[in-house]
Amino acid sequence: MTALVIALTTILADGSVLVKSGDQMVMEYLYAGKEHTAFKPYVRKLLSPAGVNPLRDNVIDHIHHHALMFAVAVDGVDFWIEHKNGGRQVTKDVKAVKRAEGQIQGLQSTVEWRSADGKLIACETRTVEVSREGGATLLWWATTLSPPPGKDSIKLTGSHYFGLGLRFVQSMDKADRFLFADAEPKSTLVRGVEKVTPGAWAAFGGAADGREVTVAMFDHPANIRQACWFTMYAPFAYLSATLNLYREPLTVTADKPLTLRYGVAVWDGKTPREQIEKTARGWVEMSTKP
Repeated sequence: MTALVIALTTILADGSVLVKSGDQMVMEYLYAGKEHTAFKPYVRKLLSPAGVNPLRDNVIDHIHHHALMFAVAVDGVDFWIEHKNGGRQVTKDVKAVKRAEGQIQGLQSTVEWRSADGKLIACETRTVEVSREGGATLLWWATTLSPPPGKDSIKLTGSHYFGLGLRFVQSMDKADRFLFADAEPKSTLVRGVEKVTPGAWAAFGGAADGREVTVAMFDHPANIRQACWFTMYAPFAYLSATLNLYREPLTVTADKPLTLRYGVAVWDGKTPREQIEKTARGWVEMSTKP
């Protein structure tokens, strides 16, 4: 992927990490100090090159939907839903990171997955980075999940939508505009309009703040399982990269932690399938470079 060199700046603030291009925000990541971070850290804003944010946070119908977030159930503790018995992802350490001569910047953090009573259930190292590539804002999400010290294994389970989930703004609801890497995707209807579809990438388009955007999520071929994309468009639009845990629970051992890598791209306008495919391939190539 040929990159246009755009200067990025990472700012570590109180409970948040901002990545900017000049005066324009590219990404906002929240991890502490805000009401909405009581249960999990997440990406609240991911803006297109023109400054459009397609993510929606903390909506009334599902208050646990936080823009772009990662959660599953671990050893029976649900980290997706947010209630008094739900799990908490507690951020302990955050540092700024950059690579590719500063063209890719973001954060790395240690996240402790704890039960409601404070028991350590799992340990995570999380890296979230962004860049501007080929007319898009690109996000790298990398997670390494392992059992806590002294425990041999943990078991990951969950509903058909658990994983790296993205809630779209309200103006993008109720329109079935999903695209998949396969022109004839092998989708499974789970309930209503909710589907899971295996593949290398999935994309969705619509108007956010009155301006057309396209958002895609990419799977990395090194992941333990190919992504099964959860999609729905009504009554609201949602996209998740899942491990198909509702059908196949996954055991993670201390000697073999689980590493997952996903990408998210945001373009202005309607992006053709060929451009999405090209960007997805370029993201995979860039993911292997220091």
